[in-house]
Amino acid sequence: MQIAGIRFAPLKVPMDRRLQTLAAGAGFVWLIFGGFFCFLFSIYLILFTKYWFITILYLAWVNLYDSDTCNQGGRPQQWVRAWSWWKYMKDYFPVTLERLPWVELDPKKNYLFCCFPHGMLSLGVFCSFANDYGDFKTYFSRHSPRIVTLTQHYHMPFFREMALSLGGISADATAIEYVLKNPNGGQVCVLMPGGAQESYYCKPGQYKIILKKRKGFVKLALKHGTPLVPVISFGETDTFDQVEGDTLRKIQEIIRKCIGIAPVVPVGRGFFQYTFGLVPRRKPIWVVVGHPMEIPKIPQPTQEQIDEYHSKFVNHLQEMFEEQKHNYVEDPENTKLIIE
Repeated sequence: MQIAGIRFAPLKVPMDRRLQTLAAGAGFVWLIFGGFFCFLFSIYLILFTKYWFITILYLAWVNLYDSDTCNQGGRPQQWVRAWSWWKYMKDYFPVTLERLPWVELDPKKNYLFCCFPHGMLSLGVFCSFANDYGDFKTYFSRHSPRIVTLTQHYHMPFFREMALSLGGISADATAIEYVLKNPNGGQVCVLMPGGAQESYYCKPGQYKIILKKRKGFVKLALKHGTPLVPVISFGETDTFDQVEGDTLRKIQEIIRKCIGIAPVVPVGRGFFQYTFGLVPRRKPIWVVVGHPMEIPKIPQPTQEQIDEYHSKFVNHLQEMFEEQKHNYVEDPENTKLIIE
């Protein structure tokens, strides 16, 4: 339905579909601005409400007692991971978690899932691993996921509690190592090696990732003998476009280096055909888990060894992309995985 050039959803749209749109839009806004909102909320509680004392006690508890939880395996909470919000958000696109045939995880081992592309906000990864609706337990019932996210998230009051409850841990190397060296196995670290900078390449139909100089995760894998598992989110970059420009990019880079977040200007689903919008486009995302690449345990790996296994992983990832793109990409012959 269109009125004065503005398109509105038809009145007959089912309630479930409306809730999906609400969940996706609210989820995207929360994941981007939630930390900032919670920071302002904590200031409001201290300055303008009778709960100032409780808020100060909470902040003291966080800084004096709980600040290192994000580096020690996190604090996942089943009831938060089971919120219906995540189900509606997953069903909006929808996001489907799949694994290649014969992909199995040894319950005695820990694994490092390396996910590409990052997209605007790794929506496929979030919907697949940060809640109980992503079928992770269906495929890997004897493992628990830990989602590696920006360390800054765990400095934001209140917001950090949700990040921890969803299974998040800090992107600091010590946090990842804490999980990978678990002697009992059964742990999966879900990492986006391209990081926030890769969101600059979020363009529909484009699979461009940052990996050539990202070798820290390989070093960690070698130190602990942790298998590397390639994970590709087909369709991730179709959910948003973005505003671009040389001057804008310079400003974005300055801000990213200061706060660790790439401040891209998303072009999602808005009122007009081409407009700024914080609601992702309703495009399917397939998060495909590939075959683990075994890694030897080398407590003190040399740079040559790191380079060797990094090169092997890049080839492993490229082979998987070329093999699987025909199943998920509309124009596979002209779609390439570009690695920078």
